[in-house]
Amino acid sequence: MKRQLLKIKAYASIANNRVSLNDGIVFSEEKNDLSAFLKQAYKSLDTNYSKFFKMDALSKLGFLAADIILKSTQKEPDLERNTALVFSNSASSLDTDRKHQKSIQDKDNYFPSPAVFVYTLPNICLGEISIKHKLYSENSFFIFNHINTGYLFDYANNLILSNKADEVLCGWVNCDGEDYEAFVYLVSTEGTIPHTKEEILKLYNIK
Repeated sequence: MKRQLLKIKAYASIANNRVSLNDGIVFSEEKNDLSAFLKQAYKSLDTNYSKFFKMDALSKLGFLAADIILKSTQKEPDLERNTALVFSNSASSLDTDRKHQKSIQDKDNYFPSPAVFVYTLPNICLGEISIKHKLYSENSFFIFNHINTGYLFDYANNLILSNKADEVLCGWVNCDGEDYEAFVYLVSTEGTIPHTKEEILKLYNIK
């Protein structure tokens, strides 16, 4: 019975120099590279998390998309939330892996940066989201060739139906150079959009 009540409470996307929350654009920038665009979006959206500027591009994308959803649905910001995180992409942390490889391949100028190395795992962005929003539930980051709506649907349902989480924030966050996209949605017993594989794919394709 509870499975039939699950809804998509809110969704957000970042793509094509636009940041959207539900069916509205909350920030856009016509001409900018990804780094400058994310910096402007951070300021415009009043993100307020100083560690943001230390993150790699993948983490910034996931963090911003998650932040606008969680801020919009958070009734009491100072309280811990039993919200799980289930993210995925196809490029893993490849963008940062290349930077790290570049820093160690020159034997005459060997200078591996710890600040880069720490982001050579895609799930690091989940930790940043959890820290800011006090999320202490399960979090997982999967690698697929493309957005796997069936897997995300089943995983989110199982977490809520087994009472391991009250809500689940699911996402597809990908970054490889200037090719980027983020799509994040919150599965809950509240909301108006049915939580189905078809609706997930429909919302993903809107961005």
